Amino acid sequence: MIDFLIGKLHDVRFMTMMLAFFAASATVYTLVMPLLAGGDLNKRMKAVASERERIRQRERERLAKSEKVSLRQTPKQAVSSMVDNLNLTKWVAQESALEKLVMAGYRGHAPYVYFLAARAVSPVVMLVAAIIYTFFIAGAGWSLTVKIGICVAAMYAGLQAPMLFLNNAITKRQLSIKRAFPDSLDLLLICIESGMSVEVAFRKVASEIVGQSVALSEEFALTTAELSYLQDRKAAYENLARRTGLEGVKSVCMALQQSERYGTPLGQSLRVMAQENRDMRMNEAEKKAAALPPKLTVPMILFFLPCLFIVILGPSYIKIATMH
Repeated sequence: MIDFLIGKLHDVRFMTMMLAFFAASATVYTLVMPLLAGGDLNKRMKAVASERERIRQRERERLAKSEKVSLRQTPKQAVSSMVDNLNLTKWVAQESALEKLVMAGYRGHAPYVYFLAARAVSPVVMLVAAIIYTFFIAGAGWSLTVKIGICVAAMYAGLQAPMLFLNNAITKRQLSIKRAFPDSLDLLLICIESGMSVEVAFRKVASEIVGQSVALSEEFALTTAELSYLQDRKAAYENLARRTGLEGVKSVCMALQQSERYGTPLGQSLRVMAQENRDMRMNEAEKKAAALPPKLTVPMILFFLPCLFIVILGPSYIKIATMH
C-alpha cells in the first residue's frame, strides 16, 4: 500500500490531474459561495435577536437582585473536559484571544473553548502528518536533521494556524464594516436630525444597512440592545468600539459619549466623521490601485512575456527549422 502511494506521488500525470482537480474545485467553490452567502444572513440576525433577549433577561434579573443569566453558550462536554483536564487555558491561551474572538464575531465562552482545543489539536495533527510524510512516504533520501526540522516546522504551523484563521476572520469582518460605515453614519445622521433618539436611530440603521454589511448591522443591533438595558450607556459605546477595533468607529463612539455627557450637538460631528471615513475609504482604494503595477510585474514576467515571445518568435523558429 505504501509503495502504491509513493508511486502515485511520483507519477507526474496523476499529480497533474490532482492539481487540476483542486484548481477546478477551488474555482467552483469561489463561484458558488457568493450564491449561498444569503443563507447566513438569517442565521446571524437570529443570533443577534437571541442575544438581545438574553441581555434583556439578564438586566431584568439583575435589577430584581436575583441570579444572573449567563450570556455564554455552553460548549460541548467533550471539548470542555479536554480543555479543563489538560489545563489548556494556561498552556496555549493568549491574552488577546478573547478580544480577537469578539472582533471576529465569535462571542461567549464556547468559541474560546473551541479555540483553545483547536490550538492543542492542530499541532498534533500536523506533527503526525509530517512524520508520516517524511519518514514513510517521501523522505527516503533525506537526512534525520531535515526530517526533524520539517516535523518541528509543521508542529509550529499547526500551533499558529488557529490564530491565522482568527486574524483572517477579523480582517474580513473589519473590511466589511469599514466599507459600509460611512453610509451608516449618513443614515444615522438623517435619523438623529429627524428627531429620533439614539436607540431608535441605531435600530433603524441596523435594519437598513444589513444588505450592505451583515457584521455592521449585527454590531448596531447589539449596541441598540445594550443602550436599552445597560445602566451605563457609556459602556455600550465602549463595547461597540472594542468589538470592531476600527479607529473610525472609536471616534464616533467618543463623539456619542461626549454628546451623552455634555449635551453637545451630535449632527455636525456625525457629518464631519462621515466625510472623514469616506475619505479614508477612498484613500485606501487609491493606495491599492497605486500598488497594483508593482504587484503585476512578477506575474507578467513569469506568465505573459513567455507566451508573448512564443507567439512572436514561434513562426520564425518553425520556418528556420523547416529550412534545415
